Amino acid sequence: MRQELKRAFALALAATLVLPYAAAHGGEQATRQTGLTLTQAGSQSVSIVHRTLELRVDYDAFTRSFESILGKFDRAVMASLASDPEGADAKMARMEGEQGLMIFAAQDHGALFAMTGSQRKARRYHVGNPRIALQMTSLDIRAGLYAPLSVLVYETEPGVVKVDFDQPSTLFGQFGNPAVTAIGLALDRKLEMVIQRATQLAAQQ
Repeated sequence: MRQELKRAFALALAATLVLPYAAAHGGEQATRQTGLTLTQAGSQSVSIVHRTLELRVDYDAFTRSFESILGKFDRAVMASLASDPEGADAKMARMEGEQGLMIFAAQDHGALFAMTGSQRKARRYHVGNPRIALQMTSLDIRAGLYAPLSVLVYETEPGVVKVDFDQPSTLFGQFGNPAVTAIGLALDRKLEMVIQRATQLAAQQ
């Protein structure tokens, strides 16, 4: 059963890699099959800095600390964005945690390994602030592609945790808008400060 699951995961992974490539490079054939009419298409290479921080802390202690110092986004606020924008803004401000950031969602990737009979500790967080996101998307809507940010926390061995993320300033800097890039630079500092604070708290547990 576990071997079958592993083969199934391998096939699923292959599909996620091959199908997007085929769709992107299939040219006219892919367009004909989907019935999609493109008026314009473009692509460009961008330089993104990927950061990996290695921390000498316990995984559970770090994730508890990380989650405790960040705020939590409450989707209920979405219902009042148009009818009461000032009230909605105040509610979102109260959701803010360390460095003004909050968690939108989290996925326990490590839990999935139980299906293959193995164990891993890994959790992906969506971290940001809708008020900060609006500052950027008001200047360039494409900034919404990277807001909120994605942060992966995983254990490499007992007592050793790695935190992976793409540096915000390089994600948002690709759009060539100095004001958006400036906000991205501020997010660089905010995210690193959050990780540093969570590490300090974890070490005290």
